[in-house]
Amino acid sequence: MRRSAVLLLLLLTLSISAATPRRTPPAATRSKPPATVAPPALPHSIAQFLRSISNDGKRQVTFKATAVGMRFFFEESTGVTVYRYEKGEYIKEEFLRGSTLPKAVKRYASVAGLNGATSR
Repeated sequence: MRRSAVLLLLLLTLSISAATPRRTPPAATRSKPPATVAPPALPHSIAQFLRSISNDGKRQVTFKATAVGMRFFFEESTGVTVYRYEKGEYIKEEFLRGSTLPKAVKRYASVAGLNGATSR
């Protein structure tokens, strides 16, 4: 008899908890979805570049980039590629194997300072 009462109580508790609707948190406490960084449009050449470095989506890609003056710096795991702006596009100037973005920017800032060039 006692086992039957415990079993009945357990079943009743489970059915009540399953029937109780779950509350959704108020809008203020719900987390916002992460903002996207993808631009609304991009040139075909950039799309092809991103497709290539991600191996058609088979490899996740992480990189850093910055532009200082007339140079664009692209850091990936093996080093930094430096591009110079010329005639409306960035032309590859050199690859600094094993370098990081801050080191490359600092190196080119000191080179620009020695040559008397100014950043734009």
